[in-house]
Amino acid sequence: QVQFVESGGGLVQFGGSLRLSCVASRIVFSLIDMGWYRQAPEKQRELVAGITRGGSTNYADSVKGRFTISRDNAKKSVYLQMNSLKPEDTAVYYCGTLNEAYRGQGTQVTVSS
Repeated sequence: QVQFVESGGGLVQFGGSLRLSCVASRIVFSLIDMGWYRQAPEKQRELVAGITRGGSTNYADSVKGRFTISRDNAKKSVYLQMNSLKPEDTAVYYCGTLNEAYRGQGTQVTVSS
């Protein structure tokens, strides 16, 4: 069974930084387009950033210039560097495939004002 395990969430102050990590197992990771999603309370899940198998990236307008997605195929890992965090970034963050077939359990990110 495909599995993704996220880590790196936590509580951070306004303007701070966090780096999320996600490790995949039981999947040919290098062939998969990956994404980071988030879901805030009472809001729909949204795609925050995506990275293709070839390394092309895209970002939601709300995080452009602040977040950076990257991947390390040898480690079967995808990362999300989050800088200049704002309270509105507070959400559960998930990594998963861009086709939304699989995703992890998520990690909580809370930004205090």
